[in-house]
Amino acid sequence: MRASSPFLCFSLCFLVFSHGALAQLFGFGGQSAWQSSRSFAGPRGCRFDRLDALNPTQRLRFEAGTVEYYDVYNEMLQCAGVSARRTIIEPRGLFLPQYNNAPSLLYIIQGRGIKGITFPGCPETFQSFQPESEQILTGTAESQSQQRIRDEHQKVHRFKQGDIVALPAGVTYWCYNDGDVPLVAIQVFDISNTANQLEPRQRSFFLAGRHLSGQQTYETGPESYETGPQAYEIEQQAYGAGRQAYEAGVRPIGMAPLRGNNIFNGFDTQLLAEALGVNPELVRQLQAQNDPRGEIVFVPGGLQMLRPLRSQEIQQQEFEESMQAQEQFGESWQGPYNVTANGLDENFCTMKIRTNIDRPSRADYYNQRVGRIAKVDSQKLPILNLVQMSATRVVLQRNAMITPYWCMNCHCGMYVTQGQGRVQVVNHQGRTVFDGTVRQGQFLLLPQNFAVLKRADPLQGFHWVTFNTNQNAMVNQIAGKLSTFKGMPLQVLMHSYRLSIEQARRLKFSRRNEYTLFTPRSPRTTLLDQ
Repeated sequence: MRASSPFLCFSLCFLVFSHGALAQLFGFGGQSAWQSSRSFAGPRGCRFDRLDALNPTQRLRFEAGTVEYYDVYNEMLQCAGVSARRTIIEPRGLFLPQYNNAPSLLYIIQGRGIKGITFPGCPETFQSFQPESEQILTGTAESQSQQRIRDEHQKVHRFKQGDIVALPAGVTYWCYNDGDVPLVAIQVFDISNTANQLEPRQRSFFLAGRHLSGQQTYETGPESYETGPQAYEIEQQAYGAGRQAYEAGVRPIGMAPLRGNNIFNGFDTQLLAEALGVNPELVRQLQAQNDPRGEIVFVPGGLQMLRPLRSQEIQQQEFEESMQAQEQFGESWQGPYNVTANGLDENFCTMKIRTNIDRPSRADYYNQRVGRIAKVDSQKLPILNLVQMSATRVVLQRNAMITPYWCMNCHCGMYVTQGQGRVQVVNHQGRTVFDGTVRQGQFLLLPQNFAVLKRADPLQGFHWVTFNTNQNAMVNQIAGKLSTFKGMPLQVLMHSYRLSIEQARRLKFSRRNEYTLFTPRSPRTTLLDQ
C-alpha cells in the first residue's frame, strides 16, 4: 500500500493540474458566477446617490460616419467602471482598424456589415488563389507559388441588426458597412476589468488614419437622434457644409479632446521602414500625416475582400444556430444538422464572436401579450469567458411591467433601442436615486444590488438592451414565480410586514403564474387586491 502512495499522489496532482489548465484554456470550471474579475475603479466614497438618463454629450464627425460619446466624465459611469459610445457608419464606410485597452460588447441597432478581428498567433484561414491561366510561367517555383496566392487573412464575420458582438481587450478589429442604410451600433466598455491595467478610462489605439483635434462636438437632446436614409442625407449635407451643427436642438459645446495620430506616427520613419521591410515613403503613408478623413472613411468602389458566398454564409449561420439550439435544448434537438458539442470544440482562433438576441425564437422567456427576454452569457457564447461581460435583450409591450429586481453580481448599463418607459431605482437606504422616463437613445446605469422597477409606456412600448459587467449575470426577482417572496414562508411575510394571513397569501401568490414579465392589470383588479 505504501509503495502505491507516491503514484496515487502523483495521479491526483496531475488530475488537479489538468483540470485547472483546461479550465483556464477553455473558460470552464474556473471562476463561478458569484465571483468577479473586476477591480473597484471608482473613487473612494462612490455612493450612486443620483442617477441620470444620459444622452450623448460629444459627437465627432468623420468622412463617412459619426462617433457619439456618453459623458466620459460622468461620476456614476466612472464609479461603475464603464464607458459607452454610439457609432454610425454610412454605406460603404470603413471603420479603421483599432484596438482598445478594455473588453467591450457591441449591439447592432440598425443595419448590417462585416467585421474583422485579428487574433494574435492565429492562422490566416481565408486564402484566394490565382487561376492557372493568370499565372506567370517564368521564374522559379518559389516565385510562382507566391504569385499563385493573391491574398490571405483571418476570418471575417458578417453581422446584422440584433447581433451582440464580443471584443476582447487589445485585439485589433475593423468594421465595414456593406448595406444600404447607416449602420448604427452601441458599444459598452468594461474599463474596470482586470484586462485593463492602464488608467481607469477607455483608450483607443488606432492603426490607421489621423485623428485630429479641433472637430466640433455637440450636446444632444433626447429627440436629436435619427437613423435611416433621411438621417444619412442630413449627415451628408452637414459634412459638405463644413461639419457644422446639422440637427435642430443641437448646440456646440466646444472642441473635442485631442485624439492624436495612429500608433505608427510615433516611430522613427527609417527604423520603422527597416522593421516592416518597406521604403520610408510607404511608412509615411502609414503615419497618415496628411490624411484628414478621421476614424471612418469612405470606400468609393466598395470594399473588395475574400469571403464566402452569400449562400455559404447562410449555411454557416444555420449551422451555428443549430449548434446553439442543441446546447440550449440538449441532445434531443436535431435541426437541419445532426451535431454534437462537447464544450471543447472551440479554441481561441475559432471562437464565435457574435450571436443574435433579437429573434423571438431565441427568447429565454416569451409571452405574446407581454413581451420577451433573451440573454447571452458564457454558456451560449463561450468567448464571454474571456470578455467577462454578458447582455440581456428585453422587449416590453405597451403598459407591461418587469418584476422588481436587483442585479446580484454586476453593474448593468441599460440602453433604450425603441419606445420609452418609466424606471425607478432605489438604493440600500430606501431612497429613490432615479425616477423618470427613459427614452430611445438614452443610457442609464443600474448599480449592483440597487432595486429596479420598470414599466412600458402605454402608447409606445419599451425595448432595451442591458450590458452586464459579469459573463454570467445573476438577477434576484422580488415578485412572481421563482422570486424572493415566493421562496419565503407565509409566517415570515406576516411578521415582517405585519400582515394578516390573507394579505400574506395575496402578496406571495398574486403573481405566482407569471415569470419576470407581468401583464398590466386594470384599476378594478388592483382595487380588489387591496
